[in-house]
Amino acid sequence: RCAGRLEVLWEQQWGTVCDDSWDLSNAMVVCKQLDCGEALSAPGSAHFGQGTGRIWLDDVNCIGTEADLSVCRTKPWGEHNCNHGEDAGVVCSGNSCFHPSLCDPRRLCCVEGKKPIKLQLVNGSSRCAGRVEVLYGQQWGTVCDDNWDIIDAEVVCRQLGCG
Repeated sequence: RCAGRLEVLWEQQWGTVCDDSWDLSNAMVVCKQLDCGEALSAPGSAHFGQGTGRIWLDDVNCIGTEADLSVCRTKPWGEHNCNHGEDAGVVCSGNSCFHPSLCDPRRLCCVEGKKPIKLQLVNGSSRCAGRVEVLYGQQWGTVCDDNWDIIDAEVVCRQLGCG
């Protein structure tokens, strides 16, 4: 949930943001708004795939300290000179999966396509403690502890928003 194509809701309709003027300052605001940590990158050119439907924002210009993307300077909502090949993306530190090419195959940050692996902890004292399970092919299964270490545990905790 902390990396991907940026979409915004306006007038009960989801739409994308154009990458014109899209930069790390804009991504910082989005990451903060989503409670996803620091902005690591602000990829453009539909890096996470092309959206469909409306393009709501263009020429977004945030300082980086704004609490919400809607207070940043932009063209008026719905006015743009873009196509979906210019959809903006965001990669925030709160997500353990950034891009398949950056994943270490020995770690749970690997992805199926470009979506993070779905994780859960079961039989623990809270949602942030327990046995690690992953969803694969519509079925939950356990993770073998061979080579399991604190780095793996940190990835799971970060992905689950457990610190």
